[in-house]
Amino acid sequence: MRHTSIRHRIAGIAFVVTAAAFGGVGCDQVEEAVNRGGDTPCNEYIAQSAEDKRTTVTKYLENDRGSAPDATTVDAAIGAIDLMCRAQANAGTPIREADISGIIVPK
Repeated sequence: MRHTSIRHRIAGIAFVVTAAAFGGVGCDQVEEAVNRGGDTPCNEYIAQSAEDKRTTVTKYLENDRGSAPDATTVDAAIGAIDLMCRAQANAGTPIREADISGIIVPK
């Protein structure tokens, strides 16, 4: 019985820690915390929905430039990143490093 009690305590602690970490945080805030922006690998980026790509690229540009990009800049970046990531020799290349040289030689 004692062994089961320890398992229940561990599970309870894990639940409390998880609840505390996400407590009071909305879904949008969780998405922002999980989204890696420019560190997102091309293979994950390509698999994202259009909305998630917009979030990823916006975060990447904000981190890179230090300010919020306008919609036209985000749209242009999404198009360029889509093209580069689809052609990368190494699907694990982060979107910030996706470029022409990665098409020829894996990064």
